[in-house]
Amino acid sequence: MKEHLQKPEPGTPSPQTLNDWLTYCESLHPVGIDMGLTRISAVARRMGLAFDCPIIIVAGTNGKGSTCAMLEAILLQAGYRTGVFTSPHLVHFEERCRVRGDIVSAADLVPQFARVEAARTSQGEAISLTYFEFTTLAILQLLADAKLDVVILEVGLGGRLDAVNMLDADCAVITSIDLDHMEYLGPDRESIGREKAGIMRAGKPVVVSDPMPPQSVVDHAAAVGADLWRFGADFNFSGDKQQWGWAGRGRRYAGLAYPALRGANQLVNASGVLAALTALRDRLPVTAQAVRNGLSMVELPGRFQIIPGQPTLVLDVAHNPHSVAALTENLDAMGFYPCTHAVFGAMADKDLAPMLARIGPLIDKWYFTDLPTPRAASAADLQARWKAGVTRSDVSATTHASPQQALQAAVAAADPTDRIVVFGSFYAVGGILKDGTPRLSAPHLAA
Repeated sequence: MKEHLQKPEPGTPSPQTLNDWLTYCESLHPVGIDMGLTRISAVARRMGLAFDCPIIIVAGTNGKGSTCAMLEAILLQAGYRTGVFTSPHLVHFEERCRVRGDIVSAADLVPQFARVEAARTSQGEAISLTYFEFTTLAILQLLADAKLDVVILEVGLGGRLDAVNMLDADCAVITSIDLDHMEYLGPDRESIGREKAGIMRAGKPVVVSDPMPPQSVVDHAAAVGADLWRFGADFNFSGDKQQWGWAGRGRRYAGLAYPALRGANQLVNASGVLAALTALRDRLPVTAQAVRNGLSMVELPGRFQIIPGQPTLVLDVAHNPHSVAALTENLDAMGFYPCTHAVFGAMADKDLAPMLARIGPLIDKWYFTDLPTPRAASAADLQARWKAGVTRSDVSATTHASPQQALQAAVAAADPTDRIVVFGSFYAVGGILKDGTPRLSAPHLAA
C-alpha cells in the first residue's frame, strides 16, 4: 500500500458542507475507479468501523436497487429499524443512504466525512481513497451509529473488490448477471459471475436469483462453503395475471399481489428477496402480512417509473443490453401507442449497438442528449452510432444539450396519446427528476 500513502498537507482548509466534501473527495485519488480492499479496510480499522446487526449485501448486474428496496420495504413493515446504502444517486447524493425508510440529510453526513478524513490522515501517513471509498466509509459509519436492526448494502461495482465487501455478509444476494463494466470485471458472464461471487461467505446463505447463473457462481459457493439458495432449485414462483405465489425451503406464500415496482422482471427480484428473508428468518422473522404490505408499498424512482399525464412518460435507468431488453419487453406489454419518443443518454464505454438494436423497433423519434460528466458519450456520437445500425427509414433523430431540453423537444412534438420514454444513464433520468417529478402539462415542459 506504500504507493497510496502520502504526507498530510499542513494547513489545508477543512470542507464545511456536503458539497465541499464531495468536491474534496474527487481530488484525493489519481484515478476514479481503483478496485481493491486494502486502502478502505485500513481506514475502516483506524475508524473502528463495526456493525452489531445482520448485514445483507446485494450484488448483480441489474435488479440490485429493486432488490434492496423490496427488502427494505418488507423489513420496515415487519417493524425493523433498517439502514440502506445504494449507488449511484439520481439527483442528490443523500439518496444513497436511507435510515428507517428516510433519506438522510446533508447535515447528518457532514460529521461522518470529517471522521473519515481524521482516520485517513492519522498516524502520520494519509491513505489515498477514491471518491467511492471515502463516501462509502462516511455512509457506513453513519449506519453503524444509527442503532439499526438490519443493514442492506448494494455493491457498487462487481463484488469481490467492491468497497462494501470489506464487511462480511450475513446473507448475500446475487441478482441477474450480464455483460457490463467488462473493462473491470472480465470479458464474459463467467468472469463477471466470479467477481460478483466474491461477496459469499463460508457457512452463510447466498441467494442467487438469476435463473441461469454462470457456473462460476455455483462453483464458488461450493468452494467457500456458502449455503447456496438457487432460483428454480431452492425457491421459485408461480402466478397468473391476478396474483402470484412463492415457495422455498420450509416456507410458502400464496395469493400475493404483484410488487408495486413495475415490470415482469420484478417477480424474479421479489423471489430472491423472499428467499433472503427466509434464509434469515431465525434472526429477522417477518410475517406474511409484512411481506404483502411491503411489496404493495415499495417505491424506487427511475425503474420503469410511469408518470401520470398525457403523453405517457416512462423513466428507466436501463443502461446495458440486459436491462434495455427488459425495458423493451415492459414497453411492449404496455399496449399500443401511435408514436413512441425516446430520450437517451449514456456513458461512452457502454455496449451501445445491442441496446439500440433491441429497443429500436419500438422507437419512432429519438432525442439524443449530452450528459454532465466526461464519461458520457456526446449526443452527436450517440446519434452517429444509432445511424450506423438503423434499419427503418421512418425514424427521426435530433441531438440536445441536456435531458431537460431533450424532453422539452419530445413533449413539443408528441400528441397526447403518444408515449415518451427517458432511459439510459442515471444522469439522463436524474436530469429529468432534478426539479421534481415532471408534470407534462407544466409550463416549463410545454413547447
